[in-house]
Amino acid sequence: MDVTLHIAQEPDADELLGRSPLALLVGMLLDQQVPMEWAFSGPYTIATRMGGDDLDAHEIAAYDPDAFAALLSEKPAVHRYPGSMAKRVQQLCQYLVEHYDGDAAAVWQDADTGEEVLRRLRDLPGYGAQKAQIFLALLGKQLGVRPTGWREAAGPYGEPEAYRSAADITGPDSLAKVRAHKQEIKAAAKAAKK
Repeated sequence: MDVTLHIAQEPDADELLGRSPLALLVGMLLDQQVPMEWAFSGPYTIATRMGGDDLDAHEIAAYDPDAFAALLSEKPAVHRYPGSMAKRVQQLCQYLVEHYDGDAAAVWQDADTGEEVLRRLRDLPGYGAQKAQIFLALLGKQLGVRPTGWREAAGPYGEPEAYRSAADITGPDSLAKVRAHKQEIKAAAKAAKK
Protein backbone atom coordinates (compact mmCIF):
# COMPACT_ATOMS: atom_id res chain seq x y z
CA MET A 1 0.00 0.00 0.00
CA ASP A 2 1.56 3.26 -1.07
CA VAL A 3 -0.95 5.85 -2.21
CA THR A 4 -1.37 9.57 -1.66
CA LEU A 5 -4.27 10.35 0.64
CA HIS A 6 -5.54 13.75 1.74
CA ILE A 7 -7.96 12.89 4.54
CA ALA A 8 -6.00 14.40 7.44
CA GLN A 9 -5.15 17.47 5.35
CA GLU A 10 -1.65 17.33 6.86
CA PRO A 11 1.16 15.94 4.66
CA ASP A 12 2.98 13.79 7.25
CA ALA A 13 -0.23 12.32 8.64
CA ASP A 14 -1.61 11.65 5.15
CA GLU A 15 1.67 10.05 4.06
CA LEU A 16 1.42 7.58 6.95
CA LEU A 17 -2.23 6.82 6.11
CA GLY A 18 -1.24 6.13 2.51
CA ARG A 19 1.41 3.55 3.37
CA SER A 20 0.14 1.98 6.59
CA PRO A 21 -3.00 -0.19 6.62
CA LEU A 22 -3.00 -0.14 10.43
CA ALA A 23 -2.79 3.67 10.53
CA LEU A 24 -5.76 3.86 8.16
CA LEU A 25 -7.82 1.43 10.27
CA VAL A 26 -6.97 3.39 13.43
CA GLY A 27 -7.82 6.71 11.76
CA MET A 28 -11.21 5.35 10.74
CA LEU A 29 -11.74 4.03 14.27
CA LEU A 30 -11.02 7.49 15.70
CA ASP A 31 -13.42 9.14 13.23
CA GLN A 32 -16.32 9.84 15.53
CA GLN A 33 -17.34 12.91 17.49
CA VAL A 34 -14.31 14.87 16.21
CA PRO A 35 -13.53 16.49 12.84
CA MET A 36 -12.25 13.99 10.27
CA GLU A 37 -8.89 15.71 9.96
CA TRP A 38 -8.33 15.40 13.72
CA ALA A 39 -9.29 11.71 13.69
CA PHE A 40 -7.13 10.80 10.71
CA SER A 41 -4.15 12.75 12.11
CA GLY A 42 -4.35 10.60 15.24
CA PRO A 43 -2.32 7.64 13.92
CA TYR A 44 0.59 9.94 13.05
CA THR A 45 0.44 11.53 16.50
CA ILE A 46 0.39 8.11 18.17
CA ALA A 47 3.30 6.82 16.08
CA THR A 48 5.35 9.94 16.82
CA ARG A 49 4.67 9.73 20.54
CA MET A 50 5.66 6.06 20.51
CA GLY A 51 8.97 7.05 18.90
CA GLY A 52 8.36 5.49 15.49
CA ASP A 53 7.27 6.30 11.97
CA ASP A 54 4.49 3.71 11.84
CA LEU A 55 2.12 1.85 14.11
CA ASP A 56 2.73 -1.74 15.18
CA ALA A 57 -0.32 -3.79 16.23
CA HIS A 58 1.79 -6.10 18.43
CA GLU A 59 3.38 -3.17 20.27
CA ILE A 60 0.08 -1.34 20.81
CA ALA A 61 -1.73 -4.53 21.87
CA ALA A 62 0.91 -5.23 24.52
CA TYR A 63 1.25 -1.62 25.74
CA ASP A 64 0.30 -0.92 29.34
CA PRO A 65 -3.31 0.36 29.11
CA ASP A 66 -2.80 3.26 31.54
CA ALA A 67 0.39 4.34 29.81
CA PHE A 68 -1.30 4.13 26.40
CA ALA A 69 -4.24 6.22 27.64
CA ALA A 70 -1.75 8.78 28.99
CA LEU A 71 0.02 8.81 25.62
CA LEU A 72 -3.23 9.64 23.81
CA SER A 73 -4.16 12.21 26.48
CA GLU A 74 -0.98 14.30 26.14
CA LYS A 75 -1.71 17.79 24.85
CA PRO A 76 -2.91 18.10 22.22
CA ALA A 77 -5.02 15.01 22.85
CA VAL A 78 -5.44 12.51 20.04
CA HIS A 79 -9.22 12.56 20.48
CA ARG A 80 -11.93 14.37 22.43
CA TYR A 81 -12.21 11.17 24.53
CA PRO A 82 -8.59 9.99 24.66
CA GLY A 83 -9.04 7.43 27.43
CA SER A 84 -11.91 5.54 25.85
CA MET A 85 -10.35 5.78 22.39
CA ALA A 86 -7.03 4.45 23.72
CA LYS A 87 -8.93 1.41 24.94
CA ARG A 88 -10.63 0.99 21.56
CA VAL A 89 -7.35 1.31 19.65
CA GLN A 90 -5.80 -1.34 21.88
CA GLN A 91 -8.81 -3.64 21.43
CA LEU A 92 -8.53 -3.23 17.66
CA CYS A 93 -4.82 -4.06 17.73
CA GLN A 94 -5.37 -7.03 20.05
CA TYR A 95 -7.99 -8.37 17.64
CA LEU A 96 -5.64 -7.91 14.68
CA VAL A 97 -2.86 -9.74 16.53
CA GLU A 98 -5.18 -12.59 17.49
CA HIS A 99 -6.89 -13.02 14.11
CA TYR A 100 -4.41 -11.65 11.53
CA ASP A 101 -1.01 -11.89 13.26
CA GLY A 102 -1.03 -8.09 13.51
CA ASP A 103 -1.26 -7.56 9.74
CA ALA A 104 -4.04 -5.00 9.19
CA ALA A 105 -4.03 -5.43 5.41
CA ALA A 106 -4.86 -9.12 5.86
CA VAL A 107 -8.38 -7.99 6.76
CA TRP A 108 -9.02 -7.32 3.06
CA GLN A 109 -6.13 -8.74 1.03
CA ASP A 110 -7.37 -12.26 0.29
CA ALA A 111 -11.11 -11.57 0.34
CA ASP A 112 -12.94 -12.53 -2.83
CA THR A 113 -16.03 -10.37 -2.40
CA GLY A 114 -17.01 -7.00 -1.05
CA GLU A 115 -19.43 -8.73 1.32
CA GLU A 116 -16.55 -10.74 2.79
CA VAL A 117 -14.45 -7.61 3.35
CA LEU A 118 -17.47 -5.89 4.89
CA ARG A 119 -18.05 -8.83 7.25
CA ARG A 120 -14.39 -8.82 8.30
CA LEU A 121 -14.50 -5.07 8.91
CA ARG A 122 -17.70 -5.37 10.96
CA ASP A 123 -15.97 -8.01 13.10
CA LEU A 124 -13.32 -5.45 14.12
CA PRO A 125 -13.79 -3.90 17.56
CA GLY A 126 -15.18 -0.39 17.20
CA TYR A 127 -16.44 -0.95 13.65
CA GLY A 128 -20.19 -0.94 13.20
CA ALA A 129 -22.12 -1.29 9.96
CA GLN A 130 -21.69 2.32 8.81
CA LYS A 131 -18.00 2.59 9.67
CA ALA A 132 -17.34 -0.72 7.90
CA GLN A 133 -19.15 0.46 4.77
CA ILE A 134 -17.26 3.76 4.75
CA PHE A 135 -13.93 1.96 5.13
CA LEU A 136 -14.82 -0.48 2.35
CA ALA A 137 -15.67 2.49 0.11
CA LEU A 138 -12.34 4.10 1.04
CA LEU A 139 -10.50 0.91 0.09
CA GLY A 140 -12.27 0.74 -3.26
CA LYS A 141 -12.22 4.39 -4.20
CA GLN A 142 -8.73 5.38 -3.08
CA LEU A 143 -6.65 2.24 -2.56
CA GLY A 144 -7.77 0.14 -5.53
CA VAL A 145 -9.05 -2.70 -3.31
CA ARG A 146 -12.04 -3.75 -5.38
CA PRO A 147 -13.22 -7.30 -4.78
CA THR A 148 -16.37 -8.37 -6.61
CA GLY A 149 -19.39 -6.41 -5.38
CA TRP A 150 -17.46 -3.91 -3.30
CA ARG A 151 -19.59 -0.91 -4.34
CA GLU A 152 -22.82 -2.72 -3.51
CA ALA A 153 -21.45 -3.89 -0.15
CA ALA A 154 -20.35 -0.33 0.66
CA GLY A 155 -23.92 0.86 0.15
CA PRO A 156 -24.40 4.57 -0.55
CA TYR A 157 -20.75 5.23 0.39
CA GLY A 158 -19.62 3.21 -2.62
CA GLU A 159 -21.44 5.40 -5.12
CA PRO A 160 -19.10 7.40 -7.39
CA GLU A 161 -18.61 11.01 -6.31
CA ALA A 162 -21.01 10.56 -3.38
CA TYR A 163 -19.19 13.04 -1.10
CA ARG A 164 -20.68 11.39 1.96
CA SER A 165 -17.61 10.35 3.93
CA ALA A 166 -13.84 10.11 4.29
CA ALA A 167 -13.91 7.71 1.32
CA ASP A 168 -14.50 10.69 -0.98
CA ILE A 169 -11.93 13.13 0.39
CA THR A 170 -9.14 13.78 -2.07
CA GLY A 171 -8.38 17.39 -1.13
CA PRO A 172 -9.85 20.59 0.32
CA ASP A 173 -12.66 20.87 -2.27
CA SER A 174 -13.99 17.35 -1.68
CA LEU A 175 -13.61 17.85 2.10
CA ALA A 176 -15.89 20.91 1.80
CA LYS A 177 -18.45 18.85 -0.16
CA VAL A 178 -18.41 16.08 2.47
CA ARG A 179 -18.83 18.66 5.25
CA ALA A 180 -21.77 20.24 3.39
CA HIS A 181 -23.41 16.81 3.02
CA LYS A 182 -22.98 16.07 6.74
CA GLN A 183 -24.49 19.46 7.64
CA GLU A 184 -27.48 18.73 5.41
CA ILE A 185 -28.00 15.39 7.17
CA LYS A 186 -27.78 17.04 10.61
CA ALA A 187 -30.22 19.79 9.59
CA ALA A 188 -32.70 17.25 8.22
CA ALA A 189 -32.46 15.18 11.41
CA LYS A 190 -32.97 18.28 13.54
CA ALA A 191 -35.98 19.34 11.46
CA ALA A 192 -37.49 15.86 11.75
CA LYS A 193 -37.38 16.12 15.57
CA LYS A 194 -39.51 19.29 15.59
